[in-house]
Amino acid sequence: MASRFQEASLVTSPSYPNAVAWSPENLIAVAAGHLVIILNPALPGGPRGLISFPNAEPYQIGKVRYEDLLTGGLLPSSLKRERHPCVRSLSWSDLGMSENYGCFLAVCSAEGRVKLYRPPFSDFSAEWVEIVDVSDLLYENLLSMNFGESNNNPSTSVSKEQVVQHDQEEDIRIPILRTRKRRRTSVDKNLHEMDTTDQASCSKQDSQTVNNVLAIELYEQPSNHSLPKAPKKCTREISPEKYVSREALLSSLSVAWSSLLTFPTEGSPFENLLRFSLLAIGSKSGCVSIWKVHAPECYNIERCNVSPNVELTAIIQAHSSWVSTMSWGVIGRDSSNPQIVLVTGSCDGSVKIWMSNQEDLQKSVEVYTSSFSLLKEVVAVNLVPVSTLSFVVNNYSSAMHLAIGKGSGSFEVWKCEISTRKFEQIASTNAHDQVVTGLAWSYDGRCLYSCSQDNYVRNWILSENTISEVPIPANIPGLSSTSDLPDDFLSCLGVALSPGNLAVALVRSFNVELLNPMYQARSQKAAVEFIWNGAQQSGESDDSSETITEAILGFSKNEYAYWESNLLWSLNEFKDYSKPLVLWDMIAAMLAFKQSMPEFVELVITKWLSVSYLGFHADIPMEDLVPKISKRLSDVPSRLLHILNVISRRVMLSELKTEEINRKLQGQRGNSEEEIDLWLKLLHESERELRERLVGLSFSAYLTAESSLGTDSPSSETWRPAGLAQMQQWVEINHDVIPSQLQTLSLEVKSSLARSTNSKETTSEEENCPYCAAPVNFNSPEEAICESPHQNKKKARSDQGHKLERCCVSMQVCPPTPLWFCKCCNRLTLELAPETLFALPSFPSDLKLLPESSSSKVALKPFCLLCGILLQRKQLDFLLSASPV
Repeated sequence: MASRFQEASLVTSPSYPNAVAWSPENLIAVAAGHLVIILNPALPGGPRGLISFPNAEPYQIGKVRYEDLLTGGLLPSSLKRERHPCVRSLSWSDLGMSENYGCFLAVCSAEGRVKLYRPPFSDFSAEWVEIVDVSDLLYENLLSMNFGESNNNPSTSVSKEQVVQHDQEEDIRIPILRTRKRRRTSVDKNLHEMDTTDQASCSKQDSQTVNNVLAIELYEQPSNHSLPKAPKKCTREISPEKYVSREALLSSLSVAWSSLLTFPTEGSPFENLLRFSLLAIGSKSGCVSIWKVHAPECYNIERCNVSPNVELTAIIQAHSSWVSTMSWGVIGRDSSNPQIVLVTGSCDGSVKIWMSNQEDLQKSVEVYTSSFSLLKEVVAVNLVPVSTLSFVVNNYSSAMHLAIGKGSGSFEVWKCEISTRKFEQIASTNAHDQVVTGLAWSYDGRCLYSCSQDNYVRNWILSENTISEVPIPANIPGLSSTSDLPDDFLSCLGVALSPGNLAVALVRSFNVELLNPMYQARSQKAAVEFIWNGAQQSGESDDSSETITEAILGFSKNEYAYWESNLLWSLNEFKDYSKPLVLWDMIAAMLAFKQSMPEFVELVITKWLSVSYLGFHADIPMEDLVPKISKRLSDVPSRLLHILNVISRRVMLSELKTEEINRKLQGQRGNSEEEIDLWLKLLHESERELRERLVGLSFSAYLTAESSLGTDSPSSETWRPAGLAQMQQWVEINHDVIPSQLQTLSLEVKSSLARSTNSKETTSEEENCPYCAAPVNFNSPEEAICESPHQNKKKARSDQGHKLERCCVSMQVCPPTPLWFCKCCNRLTLELAPETLFALPSFPSDLKLLPESSSSKVALKPFCLLCGILLQRKQLDFLLSASPV
């Protein structure tokens, strides 16, 4: 087994497979018993978030006669026993779903309840905030359509054969999926009642089944400002079969989020964009409910209790038994017509793939009947239940890879060519002795991790159409375990990979009988282990590390070559500006190597810089390569500049603190070490290039808006650049190094502002201190000092006024309010940069010819102007926050 480089202990133990999930913003959630524990992999022993799932009241779905309680269908329900709630499944949403551009966490309990949570990004609390109870919405929708039951068309209800099959599943299910249901006391009272009076009658609408999709009605969630309404109840007497069917529809088992989808609405292709993510919920009835969760129109870091808009899109009768696991994929993410794919696995052993109808997803109508259609039944019904799935779509190789874990300990691997839609089974192996509890693809489907309840974790490599097991590298680059946790584990209940695919998280349960009962057994029930994935044999290493000629510090030459190949792969993946820039695993690995093997880090960075900036691999020293790169900064995409800035600060200048780097960048002070001066100069020029692009976009957007005043009235929701006066002063200060195009635009903006009478307040050059109202002069885009009238006249020094921070984007003085904060460069931001800046392929040859999308209605993404990482609210040290770097 590979050596872990860090770990985190847990006070409760997981009970179900897939118990760990890694979010796109670099947070880890663990379903540990009745708790969900959220931790930061950069500080595994530091602050944590917490979700405590409470007991839930049962839904009023009807009542049956007393003599029917002991029938085959109702016997499991009437024998339910009291127990503590337990978390069964969890899933992270994509970035951009929360009000602070973070992620939502969907949690499903063993009782069958599904809720959405957001981080307390503006509260001094570790408890995450519940925002939507999706099970309540599902109950209201099912109640409005009479649970899909029809007197004329009984095919939508559960038959007696299906009821018997549900009873038999208690023997088929894998041991770890066995549930212990608690007694529903309020339901038992209704079951004994013989009164058939309907206090809140159910709707008698008929439902239709079209392509395995039930017709449903849209449920509009009441606003948070209105008082909550009492839930409707259905206490009408029903048959035992209907009771079992309704209970199975409301009993959720698994949840899965799709990526954030963006579609242009009817009309302008740029202004009105529909942005939402799909949430799939699998139930005991075999149905999968698809929910459309809309992203916020704008992002902020203030306290906001507005719940997202949640709509029920479709209910798919996917299987005839429990839906145990699901996974999403997107085909053609970069194209204008992406296809959304959903893979579902069931306890009856079947696996199916569903394809979305894009037109139905974009519409906002009251009834959906064909949003998803069956694409392929990959695995037919059999006696071996499906415990976990891992699905990945590689749009570069036009292939889909599907791994199917089963309760018998085996897993299957399927491959599908996107162009032909032809599925082929390429592997079926008995990898484990017990149930497979986790599968995770890495490196675009070239490698696979599998874990099991037998406590084994195995590593597999996919080469062409064959899969083979490879050893997990035992060496770690310069890091050791941060604490002394015991190794007496009993089972492994989940595996997850970091956003950069360089680190793996495993959740394991301790064998309490082998622990010290006085100390360890009381406080350590489970642990999250972190192992490196950088030395993974991905099959594409060409042994290109010419400078590594012998084994060093326990590493072989091949292992260095694999590390080099995988680090470069991770860096190249982040060239796509649509992928969030989360480089924690890459930075942590490079810092570890820098302590023991700095030559290897220089080799990797040199190769990446030469290929990315020069277009070819130049085998030249770093001191000769950096000047060549400095001359080509205006010709590279903004994303490359952001990656360069992060590497410069966090790797090459790691000896210096962030505040010290910022001071040196402002004063351009020399340093005794030539290498530090070299990277400081490169960082300064790269940040100035990004500022030039922002200033050019701001001037161009303002002139475009002014020229369109006479024709069309501009929308109040379009991007309005702020701080134009400060940008003009910055251009005047740096007139000798900035492009002439910016100087020309600055003069045009200055003359336009002079003619304008309604923009004096927002674009005035005069700024005042927010604390003493003293004037503030513009000397630097980073900070300012006010001319306080209360300063000591005997020591008239310029630093005796209030020291003020300037907004990184607008260069205006920041007010004393909560601001966006960058964890890489520690700068504050009041205004957000336009999304166009992050997608620029180079400095525009003509800023006036930029597309109008730079001022579209798209919600501005809170990314750092100079680092490109996700901005967040500055938190205290004892509160949990994500670490992109």
